[in-house]
Amino acid sequence: MKEIVTIQVGGFANFIGSHFWNFQDELLGLAADPYGDPVFKNHSLNMDVLYRSGETQQGTLTYSPRLVSVDFQGSLGSMSSRGSFYNEATSAPPDVVTWTGNVSTHAAEPRRKNLFLQRLNEEEQENSTPVNNISGGRNDPQREIHDEDIVDYLDNGVEYWTDFSKVHYHPQSLYELGGLWMDSQQFDSYGVGRDAFSWDLRGEEISERLRFFVEECDHIQGFQFIVDDSGGFSSVAADFLENIADEYRNTPVLLYAVRDPGSYAIHKSQKQAISKNLHDAISFSRLSSLCKLIVPIGLPSLSRSKASALLCIEDQKPYHCSAVYAAALHSISLPFRMEALGPSADSRNVSGAFDINSVVQMLSGQGRKNMVAIMDVAMPATFMTGRQAEQSLLGNLQPLTPEIAADVEDLQAVESMTIHGALGTGGHRAPISEVKDMVHAAYENAITRPKFCNLSVALCPLPIPLPFPKIFRSVVGQHGELLGTPVNGSPLRGSLDVHSIPMAGRLRSSSAVLPFLENRLGNLRKFGTQHGAAGAELVRRWGFEKDELEDMGETLSTVVRELDPHLQASSDSD
Repeated sequence: MKEIVTIQVGGFANFIGSHFWNFQDELLGLAADPYGDPVFKNHSLNMDVLYRSGETQQGTLTYSPRLVSVDFQGSLGSMSSRGSFYNEATSAPPDVVTWTGNVSTHAAEPRRKNLFLQRLNEEEQENSTPVNNISGGRNDPQREIHDEDIVDYLDNGVEYWTDFSKVHYHPQSLYELGGLWMDSQQFDSYGVGRDAFSWDLRGEEISERLRFFVEECDHIQGFQFIVDDSGGFSSVAADFLENIADEYRNTPVLLYAVRDPGSYAIHKSQKQAISKNLHDAISFSRLSSLCKLIVPIGLPSLSRSKASALLCIEDQKPYHCSAVYAAALHSISLPFRMEALGPSADSRNVSGAFDINSVVQMLSGQGRKNMVAIMDVAMPATFMTGRQAEQSLLGNLQPLTPEIAADVEDLQAVESMTIHGALGTGGHRAPISEVKDMVHAAYENAITRPKFCNLSVALCPLPIPLPFPKIFRSVVGQHGELLGTPVNGSPLRGSLDVHSIPMAGRLRSSSAVLPFLENRLGNLRKFGTQHGAAGAELVRRWGFEKDELEDMGETLSTVVRELDPHLQASSDSD
């Protein structure tokens, strides 16, 4: 087994992480359910890759994510930063030996748990040991809190990412940045983050938490790092990544740089616009230089994108958008925990296992240097196997990476695709071999095809846990199939109606990412390094000298030249 340590930094990253871990938790619950679908009992996924086993001081066995989460102070809502396995009594305040007067303690009332968390609490009280799933018992009439009430409440009442988390976290997992409160609206740039957070002062505690999880790994395969890079947390993440590069030099980092639609708000002043453009350029330059592969994720409007053809998203709700991005991350990560077989062996449940280092080398080391990958998704992947599916498969995959070009012919493109839970004719689970044949035929008949495409397939679909938002359109069936007619009287469907869905996710190294890179390179030069640049003084206040920015620009320029055949030809002729 090769373990993964997951790191989540910033608000939207933790929203995505909350959904991601709910998916994993649901898989665990369904696998243990004696009445559950057999496809979840024999999924051939090694959950120990993402989870660690432990034991409390009372002898209770625990199973929790191998995770370090960093966020604002006050971002955990009603959840304790110690997690829920270790319910320690609040200690009495220490004696103050230098003060002879009276001492009084002022403690804020704990935040009241919402309906969903109250339900979780009830279920745990019914069991002698903590249980990490609530997949069973939906719509049990004996329950005081009904599932319909929970689903409706969450759709409009989520404020914190912990409001819909059904997972038990280890005490080392949740770190709040003291002094940085989550209602701060000014934590909006790389420079602000750099001023507010000093790794020298606070980094060692975060490093110790990471070290706790890494040192108990037998053979760590890499870090899955999710960062909300829309503001100051980008700087925090860069410091964290720099520490990882120093301490775990040979361990690859797969970095997801995520943003919610709210981060694309139009700025009212030219000064704000310049700051935002410089932030985007510097943030990407710094983060991409500290990882093996970076995947930008987050569209300006997910609701209006082709990726939401069968979904109804409210862009202003992080609870909605993060669910889609988390589903894509789940799909992409499946090969990392598939049970590996011998080179000549086959499995009826999974095919195409590989580790983080393999996908990094595949996408960034195939003849040209490109550490930026595009993420595509089909959610749900409603294509059935057969001739019609061959024609629709590639067209149904839609990008979640912003600012990319469409319909680009790139003969050097490299792709890694994961399909799981695919449905065959008649709605049955399509066998692994049938899915592989379909994908092969789709690429054979495509007008343009990549230089290389790696395919991973699993029978197990994406399970839809109870706290998943109500975002499916009325044509999506119980198992993610496309219904012939919409369900009457139900414009939107959620976890009570849709229990699982087939998914397709893809990472690709392609010149289609050029607009994304060129925008950041152009803004870095225009506002940062050119003579008389409007943002020159701003970046100095952020702590960057002109030569540092020029080095960033040269690095970006090198990647652009690698991907742009016209620039390559011009360089060769020179």
